[in-house]
Amino acid sequence: MNVIAERIADFLKQYPPFNNLSIEELTIVATSIRVVNIEKHKTLFRINDVLHDSFYVVASGVINLSVISDAEETLLNKCVEGDVFGLRPFFAKNNYMMTAKAREESVVYAIPIDTFRPFVAKNAEVLNFLLESFANNSNNPEDRQNKGKLLSDHVVYTGGSQSEMQYFQSLTYNKMPLKSFVNTTVRDAAQLMTDNLMDNLIIVDNNHFPVGIVTDSDMRSKIATGRVPITATVDKIMAAPVLAVPENVSLAEAQLLILKYNVSHLCVTQDGSDKSEIKGIISEHDLIVAQASNPGVLIKEIKRSQDAKDLKKIRAKLSDMIQTSINKNIPLSHISNIAGEINLALIKRSVELAILDMGSPPARFAWLSIGSQGRKEQLLLTDQDSILVFEDVAPEKYRDVKDYFLKLAKRATSTLEKIGYPYCPNVHMASNILWCKSLSDWTKQYENWINTPGEKSNEISSIFFDYEIAFGEIKIEEAITDVIFRNASRGKLFFDYLGNDALRKPPPLSFFKKFNVEEEGANENKFDIKTRALMPLIDGARLFCLSLNIKGINNTYLRFKQLAMTDPRHSEIYLNCAEAFVILSKIRTVEGLKTESDGQFINLEELSKVDREKLKNALAPMKDLEELIKARFQLTQFS
Repeated sequence: MNVIAERIADFLKQYPPFNNLSIEELTIVATSIRVVNIEKHKTLFRINDVLHDSFYVVASGVINLSVISDAEETLLNKCVEGDVFGLRPFFAKNNYMMTAKAREESVVYAIPIDTFRPFVAKNAEVLNFLLESFANNSNNPEDRQNKGKLLSDHVVYTGGSQSEMQYFQSLTYNKMPLKSFVNTTVRDAAQLMTDNLMDNLIIVDNNHFPVGIVTDSDMRSKIATGRVPITATVDKIMAAPVLAVPENVSLAEAQLLILKYNVSHLCVTQDGSDKSEIKGIISEHDLIVAQASNPGVLIKEIKRSQDAKDLKKIRAKLSDMIQTSINKNIPLSHISNIAGEINLALIKRSVELAILDMGSPPARFAWLSIGSQGRKEQLLLTDQDSILVFEDVAPEKYRDVKDYFLKLAKRATSTLEKIGYPYCPNVHMASNILWCKSLSDWTKQYENWINTPGEKSNEISSIFFDYEIAFGEIKIEEAITDVIFRNASRGKLFFDYLGNDALRKPPPLSFFKKFNVEEEGANENKFDIKTRALMPLIDGARLFCLSLNIKGINNTYLRFKQLAMTDPRHSEIYLNCAEAFVILSKIRTVEGLKTESDGQFINLEELSKVDREKLKNALAPMKDLEELIKARFQLTQFS
């Protein structure tokens, strides 16, 4: 192997996927590589160009990847040393969907597809690396620290960066920034950055307040050019002052600041100013990584998905986003709203894929998510609940129409189960013959539940009164709502039934204010936060909204907020319940994410003293709610 090829091989083996190749394979790749020098602002390939016979690795410099959005060129990503891009020739026949342009004078290695393809075919790690990146527009799936990143040119830019959802979306960034002092020499700073594989160094004062930042770009433009000697101190080349942000900065806020001030990094500090301790550093690359999990982007990906496998990957991204958002203290009500929209989009696509398999439906219909999905409170992968309502058809067509929708529902619920939503243990699903029927049948069903409650108590479930349309005709959902509220207005027995059902839930605390925990079984000594804490609040909010004719609000938190306005005499109780619901939901979600479960059972021993007190305090409003239910509906706990 010649000296140049040897140097290229040494460079490549630092980065995936090349670190999965043997020395012999690396030698073959390195000797086939073409070195391409690209002048500043010159283009390697453009959108709609015919595909090249190579893909590329950045050897030095910076390559910008951009797309056209709303007639403007929009920067999607920056590729730096070790980044792989231009993968489209591997997996697609149509032309490039991005433009690759040098941000500065750059060198890239062109690796012939024909030379590299045999190693992909026989090396699962290399193939998975390239496939996962190309399919998901993800960065290096093997390395969350982004040391050697893989950047896809498959993505379709979706815009909408200033949407409400993205405004609150949180960021993952480096919480252990590299720091040094103003009297550090440039030579020492460069060595420090090299040793730690970092492209930036925060310069701090004696209080550890950030006063400046040095980046690779500063080293290239000020030191490599000879403008400043390597023996100088870093204050001669650092950018100052820094742009500081608080720890809970959102994606959109960070993007706006970077664009507005034309900087490449933001310093995260304790109070969001440069007069407090440095806590982290946000790079432009962090913003690109966050874009991949933008809720708007996820919904676009859902619409393009072709099977359950695609949808499962997107649901995993949602779980990551929920975890990150909770860590950043994003308001839970907002997280629930985002998660609810994405969950509904996943359900809708599951129904659409079933229709694509089976052909057009024989009648109009509505797929309604019920229970926690219908309330947009499903932050964890809990079981699916749904009903299907199809329009009334001629009697002779009824059986065939119902058969079609039952088959459709079985396909859709099967897809949802593969995504990660378990089948409902009580079979409250559209695939159950009981819960897939015509509008007239559903009208009778709701009328029976409301007018003769308890007659067939094993059939009634209050979750059927929490619903949200996921797919189909909105007028069918509206018809169900009209039936419910028309009958509920004269349904004293119904409210007695629901009220007593709410009061029957086992109390969360004992007479001596101790937590009531499970006494036996797999969850012995654990606290059932769902049954003892959340369900009484959910039941109470539903009961009062139905009795006060409040339509169109299914979410428990929003129901309590609306009740505070509709029934101002008891607003304090409702607002306290709203706050309690958020606290309890967060505790359950954190537990579920930690244990990869539905979070229903809390190990109190693992809670800190502060969290145990927070949990206990959140249970206090439930007593007031219980008394209000008894007074309003003239009930006792034993009626």
